[in-house]
Amino acid sequence: MATLPLTKPRADFAAHRRATATEFPKVVETLVSLIGRKLTAYIASVKDARAIDRWLENAKPQKNVEQRIRLAYHVASMLAEFDSAAVIQAWLIGLNPELDDAVPIDLLRSGDIQYDGKKVLNAARAFVAGG
Repeated sequence: MATLPLTKPRADFAAHRRATATEFPKVVETLVSLIGRKLTAYIASVKDARAIDRWLENAKPQKNVEQRIRLAYHVASMLAEFDSAAVIQAWLIGLNPELDDAVPIDLLRSGDIQYDGKKVLNAARAFVAGG
């Protein structure tokens, strides 16, 4: 009986699963390791990066911060499968032609999570695909 070769799931699916299933403190820890404390705090709209320390100790974030952090983790995790932390950071803070030259990190921070979040994910998918 022939066996089918195991295939690796698309990076986006794997990143989505991690962003959904991973406990929030681990999401924060990994995101900080990929993009740094300042960019993580910026996405969360917190001025005091000590909030990150509280989240690492299992404190609940305010408002819709967890959703934004999980989305940023999804994007960063997907990009990390193909590029370095420095490239991920540059991608987040640079003008993006897939987003009509908007800056992805600004959309992650203050954009409409459903509309702009989808745009950022699609731009990340295009970047990974080489487009």
